[in-house]
Amino acid sequence: MKYCVIRSHRPESSDFLSACTGDELSFERKETTYSGWIWCTGQRGAQAWVPEAYVSIEGTRCFMTRDYSSRELELEVGDKVELLEIESGWAWVLDSSNVNGWIPMERLEPVEPNDAAG
Repeated sequence: MKYCVIRSHRPESSDFLSACTGDELSFERKETTYSGWIWCTGQRGAQAWVPEAYVSIEGTRCFMTRDYSSRELELEVGDKVELLEIESGWAWVLDSSNVNGWIPMERLEPVEPNDAAG
């Protein structure tokens, strides 16, 4: 489904964590605006928020239960994206350059079917 960006979004960092199913990460619970996310450190030291639904927690360790990228997209008002998944207040989308990434759901609005060509 197509969505339109109604508030621009800028990633806090250009670095992002990328992890594969089965990868072990260290994690901690930090205060965040969005529930359902934990702060993780990957095997190469990259740090990012990861959906808790994407990991299996065993004591002080967690393991990815699916592939994941924490890439956030820089998007401007009026940009169109394709919504691929919603997770804990964020949307995993595909932008007009065929790049996948995250953006907060509250910055998106569905494109009306009669606006789909725009």
